[in-house]
Amino acid sequence: MYAIIETGGKQYRVAEGDVIRCDVPGEAGAEVTFDRVILAGGKGDPKVGSPTIAKASVSGTVVRRGREKKILVFHYKPKKRVRKLSGHRQPFAEVKITKINVV
Repeated sequence: MYAIIETGGKQYRVAEGDVIRCDVPGEAGAEVTFDRVILAGGKGDPKVGSPTIAKASVSGTVVRRGREKKILVFHYKPKKRVRKLSGHRQPFAEVKITKINVV
């Protein structure tokens, strides 16, 4: 069975046992629940929500927290001697999907 969930403005296709990288609160070992299930499928016809499936949820456990690779942002204005370099590292949480609940 698989499901498409929405969290943090992004959509993820998940199945039990998958590990996804998303931005959810909680330390390593914490349980998280995703309530916005857009589609659930598997054997037979998939269930499609409008916009979400009522009483459906996906449970998971935060495996670890980390930060992505650094992205360099360079602002430049020609002929003005304006140059600004800054970096950004986006935090993430790796979540292992434990159960998909569809009623």
